[in-house]
Amino acid sequence: MKIVFSEKHDIHYPRHFLVNGALEDNPEVPERAGALLDAARADGHDIVAPEDYGRGPIADVHTAEYLDFLSRIYMRWQRIEGASEEVIPNIHPNGRAGGYPASAVGQAGYHMADTACPIGDGTWEAACESANVAVHAAIQVLNGADAAYALCRPPGHHAFADMAGGFCYLNNSAIAAQYLRRSVNRVAILDVDLHHGNGTQGIFYERPDVLTVSLHADPVRFYPFFWGYAEERGTGPGLGFNLNVPLVRGTGDDDYVKAMAPALRRIVAFAPDTLVVALGLDAHESDPLAGLAITTPGFAAIGREIGGLGMPTVLVQEGGYMNEALGANLQSFLSGFLDNRGRTG
Repeated sequence: MKIVFSEKHDIHYPRHFLVNGALEDNPEVPERAGALLDAARADGHDIVAPEDYGRGPIADVHTAEYLDFLSRIYMRWQRIEGASEEVIPNIHPNGRAGGYPASAVGQAGYHMADTACPIGDGTWEAACESANVAVHAAIQVLNGADAAYALCRPPGHHAFADMAGGFCYLNNSAIAAQYLRRSVNRVAILDVDLHHGNGTQGIFYERPDVLTVSLHADPVRFYPFFWGYAEERGTGPGLGFNLNVPLVRGTGDDDYVKAMAPALRRIVAFAPDTLVVALGLDAHESDPLAGLAITTPGFAAIGREIGGLGMPTVLVQEGGYMNEALGANLQSFLSGFLDNRGRTG
């Protein structure tokens, strides 16, 4: 299988984030991408670098206002006397239907959902390159590959059209799906990250041409808290084109695979031309964000279920943080996925 990867991801190195009111080291570090790359290389996959696809694919998903903010906010933040090293908002609007502030501080609050997406010197460039990785993988599939894996960092599925959040700035899975839509009629996105893909859902919530499906830890007591409930089904023309499957904290392999059944049936019923999988490995029992209890062999079972759909597939890396099993979890998923394809990817 082609593994699309760029070394440029490492210029984004967030140092901290607030969790439960406490300042902690940020787990979304360059080393996690290195561990995933080493695992893919060890299994003999073909590692390729992306081309630069410019602003077009990004602007197809994200607003011009937001992209202007992301590209300039770090520079503007440094002009503030006594400002923090990284851009971290200290205010958020009570609703976003009011005015749009001119200040860097106000815009940071407007465009950043939480304090888990600090913006540093290399964040914008790394996020753009991560989007290039996703687009390049999509192009491999459009050109006839059975599947391709985009080793994206930073991740993307919490990013809305005009708002960052949860380590995410540009929504790589949505960008890949929208790029595919240039050439195909229908795309399905299956999100198997520990957390609900709230940004992806928001981007496509009113559209019938992109089906969004997410299995995740129940948000009633887990990030992102405000999205990911079963009653969220889409709206307007998109009603019925969003499916959430919230899972009890601590769900393990067997129950997870059972919960996949209605998600996969919905995808089959939608009959997409291409599938995008937002691949989170943070559902593992040893992941530091601890929400579900999937084992390393469990990822092979998940991969087999998805591979069994037999659809042209773009795999986009989302979460999965440093633990001893991280690389093995990717190897297990890809092995299960390819074992059930009848082809080699």
